[in-house]
Amino acid sequence: MTADRDPAAPLSAPPSPPAAAPRPRPAYGKETWREIAHLLTNLFTALVGFVYAVVSVALGAGLAVTVIGLPLLALGLGGARGIGRAERARARRLLGVEIAEPSALPRRGGFFGWLWASLKDPVAWRTQLYGLLRLPWGVVTFSVTLVSLIVLWPVLPYVARGFANADRLMVRGLLSPSDELERRIAELESDRGVVVDTAAADLRRIERDLHDGAQARLVALAMGLGLAKEKLLEDPETAAAMVDEAHGEVKLALQELRDLARGIHPAVLTDRGLDAALSSVASRCTVPVKVAVDLAERPAEAIEGIAYFTVSELLQNVSKHARARGASVEVWRSGDRLMLQVRDDGVGGARTDGGTGLAGLGERLGAVDGLLLVDSPAGGPTVITAELPWRARAAGA
Repeated sequence: MTADRDPAAPLSAPPSPPAAAPRPRPAYGKETWREIAHLLTNLFTALVGFVYAVVSVALGAGLAVTVIGLPLLALGLGGARGIGRAERARARRLLGVEIAEPSALPRRGGFFGWLWASLKDPVAWRTQLYGLLRLPWGVVTFSVTLVSLIVLWPVLPYVARGFANADRLMVRGLLSPSDELERRIAELESDRGVVVDTAAADLRRIERDLHDGAQARLVALAMGLGLAKEKLLEDPETAAAMVDEAHGEVKLALQELRDLARGIHPAVLTDRGLDAALSSVASRCTVPVKVAVDLAERPAEAIEGIAYFTVSELLQNVSKHARARGASVEVWRSGDRLMLQVRDDGVGGARTDGGTGLAGLGERLGAVDGLLLVDSPAGGPTVITAELPWRARAAGA
C-alpha cells in the first residue's frame, strides 16, 4: 500500500535539460590550410632551387679556369639571394615565420671588390645549400601531403604540422641572416657613414670659420698696415692711428683663432682633463652651472674629446633654448661605460626627432657605440644622459 502524497508538499523540480555540447572546432583551420599549401608547393620551389643551384655552381666552377668563370659564379650567387628572398616571403606568408632580410653586399672596391664580396657571401652559399637539400624533402612532403589529403585526411592536420615545423627549422637555419655578426656589420657600416659625414661637416665648418673670420680679419689688417706704411712719412699721426687700429685687429684675430682652436680640441682638455675643461665650458654658459666629475682615471683621448664636445653642445642648447635659471653637469664611470648627465630647470620640450641638433648628437654618439637619452617633459626639467664606451688611456698619453 502506498502512502498518500501530502498535497502541501512541494512538487519536485522538473529535470534540467542536458548541457549543450561545446561547438566543434573545424579540424582544418586557416593555419592548417596555409601549412598544407606550403607543403604542396614545396615540390615546385624545390625543383627550381635545385636546378638553379646545380647549374649556377657547376657552370661557374667548371669555367673557373677561364676569364668568365668566377664572374658567372658571382652572378649565380647574386641570383641565389633573390631565391632566398622569395623563399623567406613564402615562409612568412604561409608558415608565419618572421625572418629579417640580410644586409646588402657592400658597394665598394669596383669590379674586383664586388667579385670578392659575392664569392664569399655566406647568405648566398647557404641559400644554394638550401636549394640542394630541398629537392628530396620537397618530394617527400608533396607526396605524403597529397596522399594524406585524399585517403588519410583525419590525420592530415597532424602530419602537416610536423612537416611544417621541420620546414620552419630549415628556413630559420639556412635562410636567416648571420644573427649578431650580420646585424653588427650593418650597424658598423651605418655608423661609419655617420662618422664620415660628421668629419666632413666639421671640416667645412672650420674652413668657413677661417675664411669668414680670422682670414678676412688678417686681410683687412694687412691692407691697413700697408696704408699706414704709405702715410708714415707724410702724415705720422694718421699712420699712428692706423697702426693702433691694426693692433686691435690683431687682438681680435688672435681671439678668433683661439676660439677656433678651442672648437677643434681645447688645450685645457689635453693638459688638465675633463674636470677643468668642462668647468671652462660651464663658465661661458649664460646660466650658473655646477660641474661634478668623479673619475679615478682619465679615459682614452678620443672618448674624452667626444665627452667634452657632447657636454659643450648640450650646454649651448641650455643657453639658447632652455630659458633655465640653473644647470648641472655630472660625469662618472659605471663599469665599462662613461656616463654624462646634463640637467636644467628650463621649459623642457627637448626632442631628438625632427632633424634637431639632439638628433645629430645622438647619431654621432651611436657611431662610437654610445647612447643618448632625453627626458624633457613640457614645462621641464630636462635631463639628458649620454653613455660612451670606456676605453683606458694608453700608457704615457
